[in-house]
Amino acid sequence: MRKPSEGGLLLAKVHQLSGRRLAHKQRLLGLDQINPAQGRILFVLWQQDDLPITELARRTSLGKSTLTSMLDRLERAGYVRRVPSTDDRRVISVRRTMKDESFRRAFLELSVEMSEEWYHGFSRRDRAQFEAYLRRILANLEQADG
Repeated sequence: MRKPSEGGLLLAKVHQLSGRRLAHKQRLLGLDQINPAQGRILFVLWQQDDLPITELARRTSLGKSTLTSMLDRLERAGYVRRVPSTDDRRVISVRRTMKDESFRRAFLELSVEMSEEWYHGFSRRDRAQFEAYLRRILANLEQADG
């Protein structure tokens, strides 16, 4: 019988501890009003603003009901707004607000700090290789998932 690899277990542990460290730092900085699912939505919008909800769902890997609930909360809190398309009434896009911009700046600074913890002692080449391996694992899992 083949012995399973530790990769999945190690990734789960890294995810858990990293999430705990991030939540602690967010609380200290007063940035804890956004939960992880909401943060994933904002992060995608920071890469490209004004996305149709269907594309936002795809990029965040969130189900429609979860995404709708998170968007409701983010909209009530003033971080995003939903905008109907002028070309197609069926399409609703999500846009960031000015309130999100100040949150984004503070959170990106925190992300740099977290990256420094993650990659302490890694060379640039180590980082690039590690992230390339993670992208390959993600692609393998996405392909297997259909």
